[in-house]
Amino acid sequence: MKCPACGNELSQKLAGNIIVDACEGGCGGIWFDRFELPKVDNLEEAEGESLLNIKKSPEVEVNPNVRRYCPKCSGIPMMRHYYSIKREVLVDECPSCAGFWLDAGELAAIRSLFSSEMEKEIVTEQYIADIVSKYIGR
Repeated sequence: MKCPACGNELSQKLAGNIIVDACEGGCGGIWFDRFELPKVDNLEEAEGESLLNIKKSPEVEVNPNVRRYCPKCSGIPMMRHYYSIKREVLVDECPSCAGFWLDAGELAAIRSLFSSEMEKEIVTEQYIADIVSKYIGR
């Protein structure tokens, strides 16, 4: 598979019980197949630690504003959206296969948002309650 950000060949990397595709020696990005990213997206999931230091080439520069295409689904443009309710980290997701592309540093940023799945659920529930009360209270 080719990297959707820099065109480098992706290599497989083991993280706990999942195998991701990483752009080692290129831009340092990571491809997660469907259902893989939630297994390493917070601090209590130790297997994600091994994915925080993908070797990146200093010569490779990536334009974050360029549209990315799924490395698995030929010709399918990925959707860019915030990963969590906190709206701090933009990710690219394939609308066809539901895989995620994370640029270098985005996994670390995502992992820093919530220390556990429980914290993520509490923050999400509070956010939804705030929105509902805002509209019902009108």
